[in-house]
Amino acid sequence: MTPAQRILELRAQIAHHNQRYYAFDAPEISDADYDLLVRELAALEAEHPEFAAADSPTQQVGAGALSTSFDEVVHRVPMTSLDNAMDVAELEAWGERVTKGLAGATARFVCELKIDGLAMSLRYESGRFVQAATRGDGRVGEDVTPNVATIAAVPKSLPAGAPDVLEVRGEVYLPLAAFERLKAAKEAENVERVAAGRKPDPVPVNPRNAGAGSLRQKDSSVTAGRGLAFWSYQLGEVVGGPDFTDHSQSLEYLRTLGFPVNPEIRAVGTLAEVIQFCQHWQQQRHTLPYEIDGAVVKVDSLAQREVLGFTSRAPRWAIAFKFPPEERTTILRDIQVSVGRTGRTTPFAVLEPVFVGGSTVAMATLHNQDQVAAKDVRPGDTVVVRKAGDVIPEVVGPVLSLRPAGCQPWEFPTICPCPLQTELVRPEGEADTRCVEPSCPFQRDQRIIYFSGRGAMDIEGLGENTVFQLSDAGLLTDAGDVYSLTRDQLLLLDKWGDTKADNLLAAIEGSKQRPLPKVLTALGCKGLGPSASESLARAFGTLDAIMQASEADLATTDGVGPTIAASIVRWFAVPSNREFVEKLRVAGVEFGRVEVSRLAQNLAGKAVVVTGSLLGYSREQAEAAIKDRGGKSPGSVSAKTFAVVVGAEPGASKLTKAEALGIPILDLAGFEHLLATGELPPAT
Repeated sequence: MTPAQRILELRAQIAHHNQRYYAFDAPEISDADYDLLVRELAALEAEHPEFAAADSPTQQVGAGALSTSFDEVVHRVPMTSLDNAMDVAELEAWGERVTKGLAGATARFVCELKIDGLAMSLRYESGRFVQAATRGDGRVGEDVTPNVATIAAVPKSLPAGAPDVLEVRGEVYLPLAAFERLKAAKEAENVERVAAGRKPDPVPVNPRNAGAGSLRQKDSSVTAGRGLAFWSYQLGEVVGGPDFTDHSQSLEYLRTLGFPVNPEIRAVGTLAEVIQFCQHWQQQRHTLPYEIDGAVVKVDSLAQREVLGFTSRAPRWAIAFKFPPEERTTILRDIQVSVGRTGRTTPFAVLEPVFVGGSTVAMATLHNQDQVAAKDVRPGDTVVVRKAGDVIPEVVGPVLSLRPAGCQPWEFPTICPCPLQTELVRPEGEADTRCVEPSCPFQRDQRIIYFSGRGAMDIEGLGENTVFQLSDAGLLTDAGDVYSLTRDQLLLLDKWGDTKADNLLAAIEGSKQRPLPKVLTALGCKGLGPSASESLARAFGTLDAIMQASEADLATTDGVGPTIAASIVRWFAVPSNREFVEKLRVAGVEFGRVEVSRLAQNLAGKAVVVTGSLLGYSREQAEAAIKDRGGKSPGSVSAKTFAVVVGAEPGASKLTKAEALGIPILDLAGFEHLLATGELPPAT
């Protein structure tokens, strides 16, 4: 294909995707895939300027044809788009262009979070809200006034003395909590539809699309029930208002008028601080109660903005720093099921490999049978894949407009994929389908993997692949066989040498001295996790005492309760489980070793949450220091929290909730005072 042909093809593709995104709220590709198309087109046009065209998508802002459902609004001041920086090098290059454009003068910058929502213009006349319009193509948008009027965060009138005309630009977005409620409701509705033999409706794939769809409802009462919110970040047309010298002043003015302005906005003096802001929020993006996909950087001085001016589509004085994509589209090759240690079967997607969330993803979870049906994903579909940070990759949903003809719904298998080929069972009233054959080799392998994991016996070198290899070789029939492995057996295996064998055997030997809470967790009793195991160990002292305890006695232990207590009693009542315990005892595993702190229990009954990094403490060390003094260190803030310890780069949601609940917030010095005395430091 010649460059001219590829340019024409890219322009057509981008125009199509603009229409799907802006006019229909039904994108067929992710933002990251769209950005790749635009960047490829821009590079080709730069390389071949003879093919430049004024109507190219690289020279336009936003949408193609607008939806016919809403009236058009002509923006008196155009709503321009922003150029993107995809990495620090591109951000630095933009900073150099700013310096050059200002003839070497120093610039201050305002750093803002790039909210993943829908750009909006709000117009006020004589202090009253009169119109709301989408950005559209930057020149003409859509009139969505009745729907925006339902958003509680949007002021309907302004204080006395407001300008005769005030246009406020900002972002309408759907908070994560509201999105999850909407998604859960639609999935529950789809389960009922499928059960009744009806076709499921599309499930919202992300807050941005769900928010845009909510805003474009013909019935504003539907919009009102969706929980949309708004952040303001810019002035448009202003008549009769005050004069400002910089952007940060205008933001403060918006606050005084009652507009919500994001609290994370920062004014900084150097590009190095800009980069620090961007990198910080790239790491902390999931601590917020709303989605962001980058940061926006603006020159603060309005006079300097005038000097820098605009390109044909974007201001030279601002840029969007895009975070690595967490959503991409790819092909769903197949749907298969895995079998866990309890026999629970989980469907998972086999994907055309795609780079998302910082790694290449070839498989993703589909949760359970009902979720597959509710999302209506089928082999052959183009699907949206999401991977946020360290979260397991997930198939969010299909792109229905790209579904191949004849694509059939996937049916959950009725036979376990293990060699025994036993029947799968879904108990009445449960969402999970299970293999109920105790000798299922897939369950066995997963129990051994769980037993040797970091939260249990922590046997380094005995990971998933090693367990599979040892199991296939006939060396493991249960986790107890780990302690019977010999050096000679290991050296007969493929790719095993002296060092690898000796290291594994040393790790296995060391695991015999794990404290009782680790041993309890490793048993794999349903509901018995690390926290409850620690409470049981402290309360009873030995595994034998726990085995002999009544259900009532177990249930009175802090963090256990009747459900877990009943599960423990049932587990130890199974003869094969008691045989397994004796196998571990014979192997030399310690059952009565409890790590009891000798420190004063001055935090007994107190919950202390730690967020951010503390000098001299890892997160685990800080939490251990609290627990060693009898306290608890939960992962979330609630009304029962005694104090929140805040270090560098804390989770914004935890800090915000603590402030809202009036919970004491401690720095490092306050934390150490708390550890020493059990009391809050005196107010200063």
